[in-house]
Amino acid sequence: MNKLNFKFKRMTAVCLVLLVASLGIQSCKKTRSDISQALYGETKNKAFKDLQSDTFAVVLKKTLEAKRSTLNNPKLITAFYEANEYEPALVLKHLPEGQLKVITTYLSRANEHGLDPEYFKTSALNTLISKFYDKKAIKSKEEAYQTLADLELMAANSLINYSNALQFGVISPRRIYARYYTETKRPDSASMQRIFTLTDLKSYLDSIQPKDPQYLALQKALMGGVKDVKMTPEESKRVLTVNLERLRWKNKPKEDKYVLVNIADYRLDVIEKGKSILDMKVVVGEGRNTKFTDNLVEYDEHDLKKDRPFTRETPQLNSVIHSVQVNPVWNIPQSIATNEITKSAAADPYYLSNNNIDVYKDGKIIEDTETIDWSAPDAGKAYLFKQRPGEDNALGKIKFLFNNASSVYLHDTPAKAGFTKAERALSHGCVRVEKPLDLAHALFGDGSKFDLIKKNMESNNPEATDLALPKKTPVYLTYFTAWADPSGALQFRKDVYGLDIVLYTYLQRLSGK
Repeated sequence: MNKLNFKFKRMTAVCLVLLVASLGIQSCKKTRSDISQALYGETKNKAFKDLQSDTFAVVLKKTLEAKRSTLNNPKLITAFYEANEYEPALVLKHLPEGQLKVITTYLSRANEHGLDPEYFKTSALNTLISKFYDKKAIKSKEEAYQTLADLELMAANSLINYSNALQFGVISPRRIYARYYTETKRPDSASMQRIFTLTDLKSYLDSIQPKDPQYLALQKALMGGVKDVKMTPEESKRVLTVNLERLRWKNKPKEDKYVLVNIADYRLDVIEKGKSILDMKVVVGEGRNTKFTDNLVEYDEHDLKKDRPFTRETPQLNSVIHSVQVNPVWNIPQSIATNEITKSAAADPYYLSNNNIDVYKDGKIIEDTETIDWSAPDAGKAYLFKQRPGEDNALGKIKFLFNNASSVYLHDTPAKAGFTKAERALSHGCVRVEKPLDLAHALFGDGSKFDLIKKNMESNNPEATDLALPKKTPVYLTYFTAWADPSGALQFRKDVYGLDIVLYTYLQRLSGK
């Protein structure tokens, strides 16, 4: 009898353990939402009355696979729905009280940002939402499942794209420009996944409206039809459109003090605490569009993988000015040596000595350069050329150094006449500055280092001297063809590098135009 009691108690204990385990497993499983109750309650359409969440999950999964190529971020969207058992998260959360219509309200106003609403599938999304509220439009369960899946994915895709566009820009500049080296933040998974957790769509969509005063000024000009006196209304609109996109790129200076060069404006500013404390003219590299005959005409590239700039264009970049060289030695680039120096030397045996240019071979200076055949096609590559410090040195009395892959820098110049011209795209790629001593003072401040710079620049016996900045200063070489000046007046500049043309073409093609 005791053995029977023991076996019975043991069996009871095992059953209880199994029961508890079973309940534990069920409690860990995510409870599915009652999509039928939610949708029918909102739309009163009988087609939604008896929908099953498990059946919808199958339909949504198949739709995801079928429409993968139409999604801008298919991996991220798929991962979300996989992790959430293929529930219609956005529709269930935002269809009640017409919240989904808030999305299309904002998308339809994308032209306020210079963007085509159809890039965000605005019309198609609006049609699907209207279909939900039309009791005669969806007549069967099968159609209800499919329409729900279509709306869920389109809402997710459109909302992510719009959110990305306003916060980061539609296009990555590094993808379209061959000579673009400015660090530009792009959307990440965390910022995109946020749209699935939103509770108040309107508040969120209001919050991502860019607040930068420059952006607001150009946006107001675009909506107000403001035009430049030298442009047609259509040209002015296009210039505002591309510059709004540039302002959406997350690559703007955040430092208290930095040097800013606007290539299209041929101007340098030293910015401190948001205001210009020094400005001057600059000469920048030659551009492909100096005659402006193709202003705002579609960029003529069939593959549009990247633009092909003129070799002398100054690149867009950000770096840090770390030092200066007073009375610099000019290490003449191979391209200039081949295309200019060797040709001049071949035509004039005294050219090199008259211009203080030394010639090197295998690290050793060549004393008698008249023995060299300068007409040889490889002469520019076979030798190294350096111009000694002096009045005629192409870099003038000082150059400002910052690390970059294009070997460009800011520098003085003996060719002052370039600053008198309105269009100053004249250099080989480096940036010539109008007031080099003033720039040095803005970077070094008062003190022994600046006094030494001033003394050495005025010396009759110039020697190359390197000096490190007391505090490294960021430098941004950028390109804007429209902006609001401190008085609020709108400024327009010509597209000397054709970069507006490239960008506008990409924006148009995103909308299928």
